[in-house]
Amino acid sequence: MSSPVWFVNLVKKTFPQRFALARLTKVPVVGGFLDRWLFGGDDIVYLPKDRVVSIGTEVAGGENVVLPSRVVEYFVEKANYHWIMNTCICREATGCRDYPVDLGCLFLGEAAMGINPRLGRRVDKEEALEHVRRCREAGLFQLIGRNKLDTVWLNVRPGSRLLTICFCCPCCCLWRMIPVLSGEISSKVHRMPGVEVRVTERCEGCGTCAKSCFVQAIRMEEGRAVIGEECRGCGHCVEVCPHGAIELTLADTAFMENLVPRISGLVDVT
Repeated sequence: MSSPVWFVNLVKKTFPQRFALARLTKVPVVGGFLDRWLFGGDDIVYLPKDRVVSIGTEVAGGENVVLPSRVVEYFVEKANYHWIMNTCICREATGCRDYPVDLGCLFLGEAAMGINPRLGRRVDKEEALEHVRRCREAGLFQLIGRNKLDTVWLNVRPGSRLLTICFCCPCCCLWRMIPVLSGEISSKVHRMPGVEVRVTERCEGCGTCAKSCFVQAIRMEEGRAVIGEECRGCGHCVEVCPHGAIELTLADTAFMENLVPRISGLVDVT
């Protein structure tokens, strides 16, 4: 049985306390239980926006290079089941004022058919692709992968038949809790293969990027931004830097060859 609306409303009310839950993942025994219950088998990848990507200079024929958006389009086209949520639970729970609340997650795979019909609707491939386009135009970035937490709060099974595509904003994203999660769990949320983010000589040390990074991957050292290993390559810092001092480069354009089999091995969307 899918989760009733009252339970989903309860999840929304408790959503602002997710950081407290995240801190518990570092508590011995408790953390292990939470990992298995909510995050077991997870593999989630941030996809940077196409518009912030610079193609590596060693890649020839840039006009033919596949961009990150193609990953989502591939799975939408492959899937036999498509489900759009009526709202983004993260933005709705947080009362987001900067990004559309009505642009919810896209779920692919047979398990999505078990979601409470009061929470969303089944769509065809064309509607799914149009939803993806609207989300991109709204300035949202994408996460894709197997996310056990979705099978829990939606109460659908199996996880091997539910592919999550989230459309996130920097202010309300669930994964803002990455800095306080245990290393075991946070390591399940990845940067897209081939993505490199670097600070150029144009950096003036204003700190805008550090303040806006929701995974706290940027620090200031000697008046200059430094990007740490915690960076998930979402590219938000590229957009907010007032001096154009940060570059996100797609150095390896074979990411599709690595990422598609990786995701397909975890979730069957047909």
